[in-house]
Amino acid sequence: MLKELPEKGELVVCTVMKAKGFGAFVKLEEYPDKRGFIHIKEVAPGWIKNIREHVREGQRIVCKVMDVDPSKGYVDLSLKRVNEHQRREKIQQWKNEQKAKKLLEIVCREANVGEEECNKIAEALYEKFGNLYTAFEEVLKDEKILEKEGFEGNWIKVFVKTAKENIPPPIVEIVGYVEMTCYKPDGIKYIKEALKKLEGKFDGVEIKARYVSAPIYRIEVTAPDYKIAEKLMKQQVEKAIQYIKKHGGTASFKREIK
Repeated sequence: MLKELPEKGELVVCTVMKAKGFGAFVKLEEYPDKRGFIHIKEVAPGWIKNIREHVREGQRIVCKVMDVDPSKGYVDLSLKRVNEHQRREKIQQWKNEQKAKKLLEIVCREANVGEEECNKIAEALYEKFGNLYTAFEEVLKDEKILEKEGFEGNWIKVFVKTAKENIPPPIVEIVGYVEMTCYKPDGIKYIKEALKKLEGKFDGVEIKARYVSAPIYRIEVTAPDYKIAEKLMKQQVEKAIQYIKKHGGTASFKREIK
């Protein structure tokens, strides 16, 4: 069942409808016909002389849900409690979901599925995968995932075909840090060689080492999913650590947790 209102703490995409002295009224893009309010104290840090210097009518913003009153449909929001990284990530998620909705309409049209049945499919996909875009991503990993999850119908073949043609393979990134030293006169040579052994491309996965400041190096892994990324990072870091220790150096590894 699709939610009618957001939950406290959730990030939501909004469009500013009206900005006046004491706050701003917004439309919640992910919740049809729902509105929210940002009190002027939650627009930006510090004292605000003119709210329109921070938000304007028609502007698309990302807010954090501070409170929800289901009986009245009130949603209190904060703009200042959303950082730039959260804003970019949420906007991209929203854009992906808008794209997925249009793709599902194409799937239903090509598979001759009526509007009512298409809405039922959408709701079932939301319940199973959390959102439509994730459903499209999952069939790229496993073409039989929909059947495995109990879905039926000729539309599934069209869904898989549409995903392959329109959705880029999902990519995740994980980060860790290696502290590596070698006090031999030519120690830097062994450190560089160790890092070379760590780096590379492995069947859709890439691992890179970047200098931060001696003796610390940042390790970045991009992969189709977290499980594969974690496995590769562990494997390659162990190779590098074994190499540097074999040549009289020391090394330690720390995984960055966001």
